[in-house]
Amino acid sequence: MKLYAISDLHLSTTAEKPMDVFGGKWVNYMEKIRADWLEKVDDGDVVLIAGDVSWAMQLENAITDIKTLADLPGKKVLIRGNHDYWWNGISKIRAELPENFYCLQNDCLRFPSVVLCGSRGWVVEGSPDFGEQDKKIYLREAERLKLAFSQVGKVRQEGDEIICMVHFPPFNVKRENSLFTEIFEKNGVNKVVYGHLHGRESRVDRYLVKNGIEYFLTSCDQVDNKLVFIHEVP
Repeated sequence: MKLYAISDLHLSTTAEKPMDVFGGKWVNYMEKIRADWLEKVDDGDVVLIAGDVSWAMQLENAITDIKTLADLPGKKVLIRGNHDYWWNGISKIRAELPENFYCLQNDCLRFPSVVLCGSRGWVVEGSPDFGEQDKKIYLREAERLKLAFSQVGKVRQEGDEIICMVHFPPFNVKRENSLFTEIFEKNGVNKVVYGHLHGRESRVDRYLVKNGIEYFLTSCDQVDNKLVFIHEVP
């Protein structure tokens, strides 16, 4: 079983929000993602989608977007991004998702030798866009991440790889520690997948090792609209 990741698909089959207005990397980007997906992924593999899945405002329209991925191989695991306004009521979402789609919210999911957990996250202290209004949300999101790891402890088995998905970068542009990175380190996380960052102006590392944890940026325009290989279960 191989695990891949990508994020920020911004699907818009029911909303008039074409992404190509943001530059050349967004022209026919979903066709490129699909072609790469079909080349890499088998039915037994898992693809992590780290937020900003759909531009839809309502769940029914988001499900229409999500179903455009249903014919692609592999299991798909979603978390919420800052633009996923349709994400409201986890039980309702899970009831509507197509087969082989999963979503995480303050909890976890175990596959053989791998435990996945995740939460949206938020902009962190020390970031240029962190304001006083962000502090409350930042603290709340850290508590939600702790809830997820409380569930990890219930299902984790010896030798399991722990992979965490967050939408926002879990550190600032100086790569300084945050509440999120501290939680990862305290809970023995092996790898972290995140997205949210776009454009040439973003200071990004596609891959970074910090305090023994591997961090993977998966925003589709930053990774050439290709799935990022994360892990393979022996």
